[in-house]
Amino acid sequence: MIAIGAVLFQISLGGIYSWSVLARALQEDGGGFGISRAQAVLPFSVAIGVVFVGCFVGGRLQDRKGPRIVALMGGGLYAAGTILSSLATDVSLFWLMLLAYGIVGGLGLGMAYIVPVAMLQKWYPDKRGLITGVAVGGFGFGAVLASPLARWLVALYQPVPTRAFLPLGLCYLVLTVAGASVFRNPPPRPAVPGPRRQDFTCAQALHTRQWYMLTAMLTLNTISGIGFVAVTAGAAETLTGITAGAAAVLTGLMGLSNGAGRVILGMMSERFGRMRIFTLILTLEGLCLLAVPYATSLPLFVPLAAVIFACFGGAYAVMPATAGDFFGLTHAGAIYGLMNVAWSIGGVVGPLLVSTLAESAGYRTAFLTLACIPLAATVLPVLTRPPGRRSLRR
Repeated sequence: MIAIGAVLFQISLGGIYSWSVLARALQEDGGGFGISRAQAVLPFSVAIGVVFVGCFVGGRLQDRKGPRIVALMGGGLYAAGTILSSLATDVSLFWLMLLAYGIVGGLGLGMAYIVPVAMLQKWYPDKRGLITGVAVGGFGFGAVLASPLARWLVALYQPVPTRAFLPLGLCYLVLTVAGASVFRNPPPRPAVPGPRRQDFTCAQALHTRQWYMLTAMLTLNTISGIGFVAVTAGAAETLTGITAGAAAVLTGLMGLSNGAGRVILGMMSERFGRMRIFTLILTLEGLCLLAVPYATSLPLFVPLAAVIFACFGGAYAVMPATAGDFFGLTHAGAIYGLMNVAWSIGGVVGPLLVSTLAESAGYRTAFLTLACIPLAATVLPVLTRPPGRRSLRR
């Protein structure tokens, strides 16, 4: 029941990736906004930019207060930010959307997201890769479910599309409360005879080079992955010649690959090792980004895009399990929560980099540049080993 509640909880949080539907509506003159593409992406960018702060705060609170109260707080803030955005009914209130959806919603998203990731590892310590994959897989599938709902609501509430935020926020509130209601930490396990491994505190983890190497891996994967996600629809139109409507459907379906990648790659990391699978993730992502500019037909573009989406999502299943392996589970919330600075950096740098390059030099240059990032990063998993016990004395 706790695992089911975690998936339900993460599905609501995955609605953040339906923003492209709402951004398109904000750019239309009929909605009372008529803002530019760069302006329309700002609320999403602000939310992703502050999400790591919420992850860190939520992780520390969970380690001290338990998962349920933090999940309810984070889910409530996330839903409240979405609901308050419905009050921004014209361009003069765009600042309210930045504050509500960006700051309030982004902080709530971070606080909420970290809870099931850290909690489920304590329930399933021998299957951490699989269970985190299942939990964050719900996040990937959430975008698939939220995008058509958001599209329908935007059409329903024309000519004021921001009113769609009210029912969306209420849905998020119901799902997060329902999921969080079953959250709790497992009972203490019986002591095992023999020497007991001491877990790292957050401060001790930050004194190891391994924390920075793991965070660098996640950051570089995210820059390329989320950069591609940000322009998938436009790239599909330009490279394959499909219509805008078909490209939007394709982007939504790619969320299935994102979710599946989290489950499958998390499960594979149990059998083949975390660093081997992370090397595979970076390699496949880089090779597919090298090939995708030459995919001028849909049968070529779709599988390449699906692998990129799967690798981008899969890293967020493998990394929390890796952090648990390296630093222990006692302070897993705070330690991995702070690693989510990768999500914030990637969410800002990736889309900005790829959109700038695509506009000035075309998609081929943009994707070849993105491909170099994960391919160069493949050296990091090879060099990264668990920290020694001496680090605990610092």
